[in-house]
Amino acid sequence: MNINIIGGGPAGLYFAILMKKASASHQIKIYERNGPDDTFGWGVVFSGKTLANLRAADEASHAEITREFAAWDNVDVVHRNTKVSIHGNSFSGIARLQLLKILQRRVEQLGVEIEFRTEINDIESLRNDCDLLVAADGVNSTVRLHYVEQLQPELDLRTNRYIWYGTNQLFHGLTLTFRENNAGVFAAHSYKFSPTTSTFIVECDPQAWDKAGFKHMSSNDTLEYLGEVFAADLGGHKLLSNNSKWINFLLVKNKNWFFDNVVLIGDALHTAHFSIGSGTKLAMEDAIALAESFHETPSVREALTHFAAKRRPIIEDYQAAAFESMIWFENAASYMKLSPLELAFTLMTRSGRVTYEDLKRRDPEFIRQYESARNPR
Repeated sequence: MNINIIGGGPAGLYFAILMKKASASHQIKIYERNGPDDTFGWGVVFSGKTLANLRAADEASHAEITREFAAWDNVDVVHRNTKVSIHGNSFSGIARLQLLKILQRRVEQLGVEIEFRTEINDIESLRNDCDLLVAADGVNSTVRLHYVEQLQPELDLRTNRYIWYGTNQLFHGLTLTFRENNAGVFAAHSYKFSPTTSTFIVECDPQAWDKAGFKHMSSNDTLEYLGEVFAADLGGHKLLSNNSKWINFLLVKNKNWFFDNVVLIGDALHTAHFSIGSGTKLAMEDAIALAESFHETPSVREALTHFAAKRRPIIEDYQAAAFESMIWFENAASYMKLSPLELAFTLMTRSGRVTYEDLKRRDPEFIRQYESARNPR
């Protein structure tokens, strides 16, 4: 097959790896608008189950990825200067750039060509020049926009704002921190992804964003303001910017996942709120499912039909859970009256994917403390 891939993020790179592994005769080319060392954001998270899927799909890249991991089993919730830890959760973090470099080396090792700093303006010509065009070009996909009538996307721009920073303060676990000032409630999602650096995403509702005056602040002023909000949590460390800007989360769905020889994967196809940490996981598992579909049948039409039928229910389940999590954070201010233990329990069960029984099995001591607080003698 002659395969063109637009987008050199985890989804596009991983699909190229799997298809080239399946058959060295495939002619695969990746077009990426950014340079090989450009990336936005800091660290990404994988669960233990995702790692097992990556190992089964490509052991060579899995081995290199896991050598770079920072691993933890705790979720920490900080509220009213009290930290509540819930153990028994399997997570690992890695720098997004480090992940991209590993996948870039792997595709080059397999003989896949990557054209960096290449913006595709004539998508139709590229489509007509291949057997399969894979759109892995992210949340603001130009392919999805170009074929809007065929793919029928459903886009929902949410009201909360978030900004993605890093910090040299190390958060040894997935940490959810809530701080209030006279503007409102600010939530931080943080975790270490290397021996020296953590991701630190700050989210707030539109009322807090307006009242704080971020619209008129410079990037440095915004960084300083949020550094003061979370000063007690940063341990004297600064927040670090990487072209960090306030963003409204865009919920992406598509009625049609493909047409003719064009298929969407990753954030171009679907998004899940960052509070459940599944964006990169879902993108790479899309690549696995799509490659497996071509293993089932060499027919492009049949493979894409199989991919959509197999993968759609899984994505719909994740998006449903992520939606519940997103709604929780959009209404975080209403939960601030809860005690730290109550808030931690509500947070852990917010999406419906983790139940009381799950928590009791993972961390019986947390449940014991929670029940004692609810039913004091």
